[in-house]
Amino acid sequence: MAYDRRSFIAAAAALGATAAWARPVAAASRMQWTERRDLYADGVASGDPEPTSVILWTRRPFESGSEHRLTAELALDAEFTRVVASVRAPVLAESDWTCRVLAGGLKPATVYWYRFVDDTGAGSRVGRTITAPRVTDDRPVRFAFVSCNSVNEGAQNAYRRMIWEDARAPADERLGFVLHLGDFIYEVVEYPEDVSHRYSRIVYDLGHIPDGRKVGNFHVPTTLEGYRHVYRAHIRDPDIQDARAYFPFVCIGDNHEFSWQGWQSFIQYPGGKVEPAQPLRVAANQAWWEYIPSRVRKASGPELDAFAPPRVVAAPITKVDDDGFGDEANNRIAIGSMTAYRAMRYGKHVDLILTDLHSYRMEDPTGRPEAAALDSGDYPVIPQEWLEIVDGGKDYAGGKPPVTIAIGDKTIPNFRKDEPAVTVLGREQKAWLKDRLTKSAATWKIWGVTNGPLDMRTDPQNLPAGLFKAPWPGRDYGTFPGADFSGAFAERREIYDLVRDRKVSGFVTVSGDRHSFWAGYAAPALPPAAFEPVGLSFITGSISAPGLGEAVEFGKPSPRSGLYVRRPAGGAPEHTINLTVKRGVRAALEYAASGDIAKARALTNPDLAPHVAFVDMAGHGYTVVTAGRDAIDTEFVCIVRPIVRATTPDGGPLRYRVRHGAEMWQPGEPPKLRQHIVEGDVSLSI
Repeated sequence: MAYDRRSFIAAAAALGATAAWARPVAAASRMQWTERRDLYADGVASGDPEPTSVILWTRRPFESGSEHRLTAELALDAEFTRVVASVRAPVLAESDWTCRVLAGGLKPATVYWYRFVDDTGAGSRVGRTITAPRVTDDRPVRFAFVSCNSVNEGAQNAYRRMIWEDARAPADERLGFVLHLGDFIYEVVEYPEDVSHRYSRIVYDLGHIPDGRKVGNFHVPTTLEGYRHVYRAHIRDPDIQDARAYFPFVCIGDNHEFSWQGWQSFIQYPGGKVEPAQPLRVAANQAWWEYIPSRVRKASGPELDAFAPPRVVAAPITKVDDDGFGDEANNRIAIGSMTAYRAMRYGKHVDLILTDLHSYRMEDPTGRPEAAALDSGDYPVIPQEWLEIVDGGKDYAGGKPPVTIAIGDKTIPNFRKDEPAVTVLGREQKAWLKDRLTKSAATWKIWGVTNGPLDMRTDPQNLPAGLFKAPWPGRDYGTFPGADFSGAFAERREIYDLVRDRKVSGFVTVSGDRHSFWAGYAAPALPPAAFEPVGLSFITGSISAPGLGEAVEFGKPSPRSGLYVRRPAGGAPEHTINLTVKRGVRAALEYAASGDIAKARALTNPDLAPHVAFVDMAGHGYTVVTAGRDAIDTEFVCIVRPIVRATTPDGGPLRYRVRHGAEMWQPGEPPKLRQHIVEGDVSLSI
């Protein structure tokens, strides 16, 4: 959105940011600036670019006082001989000495350089940012999407690779921004003195969380200072810090920005009770706002440069409304302290629509005590029909849910038959999402859904007899359990049916959280129901967090191991879990026994996963999207397992590079993915 100077200043105040308005004529800097990274240990960052503005960020602690001033400069060159804007901005102790500046009056699709300096001349490192193109700009949009930075258990080499490749790319092939789809931090922190290694991972020291709470082998924040500590520990990683200084980031949080298994203002740890934690939710929101430069809305109004948290108490939440939202004043206030879901128009071709999947979701019914009988404890998956009944509640089967749920030769009461269908989005956010999808005029409507919507299932009905103690109790397919959006069957179908019925063109989902790479089709249902895709769906591997493919390497060998991993003599483990979820159990067991991929593929169950074109359950790295007038393309850039920090400028070697793309399809017609393996062996993934 373009602003004149007066409306821009008003908008900046509403965002809680000091405003810097660009002047029409650039001039050389007159600032005395000496780089002092020791004083600006958390670096610089920029976020949420628009065609004429972007938010700039730094952190500069001071030993005394509660308020100081920094000068922010924005230039057209890294040497600051062409400065276009400068402004004095407050940096406050109450905001943990973080500073935000909204730079406006800028040129669209333009690279700028920025820095901060204090009154002594001590300056931050220099940052680079890029404004968005105009809405009428017909050039292809190019961005990367990422998720899951586990600084505690890995190295962030993917960011170094991303910078290295971008700096060497032609100007028209460089990234405009990085989309971070959550788990920017992991609030569950291991201490090396408690746990020195997990899997093959070194546990790196992030320091002790102030007033932390011990949960098993993890320590979690209980206060604002605890969350701030974890953010600093993450952004002081040199590769994360370099990436934030080089690219503008667009971020949306996931579960670990608040609590691992939390939702709304509830927390729950394995084996423990559900606890109300309204003050903790506010603290998590405040720390996110302080450390992630963005245009999210906060409830405290137009105060400059401070979050101004509301006062709440950890009151019991005993009632929920029709959408499963905690009907308690402190819960409503805590959640409302920050509204993160938002959209960003980027050129003519991309509308980026970001949703928050943890602030408004109802309790996952599969985690309730009544659901314990659904899981035999023997099989790694749960019958899909059970999950669909529990998810659908009173709306299941057109409003005729069964009174009981059959479990093999047993039955349990359908504890969900009088309750509403599961919502992850919540009422208001879902209405907003639908409105944005149906009204968008962009070529591609890209939904940042954070948790993967692609079904992750297999076909235990085809297992050989005797591999498990008891017969498979389900009707046919089994779904891997968890709070992934793929398990929100009814709500996902509701969105996808809207896309179909309203003829929304160019519908694409991008996700993270699974710690694995997936490419496929957005479809409301899978066989034996009709398979009718309405769009494309991509999930990116984690930057560094370990995933299921890695975990199964360390499982105890058994006759079932072939479903997950093959351990060839003298060779690296091979992830047959990819075959289990893409081709079926027969294919996985065949490959585990013979190592012959052709024989394994010959045993594919074609009805299992027509929605999956690619899956790698052990992938780390990032995904690059190129969206143009007639086509969209993605590129999976998969690095080797990031256990230690790379010693080369390119971030270390790649495992593979694979591209998927599609030409624009007409509403009512299914999209058609094409696949190109650029480099690497991905035979178990395709």
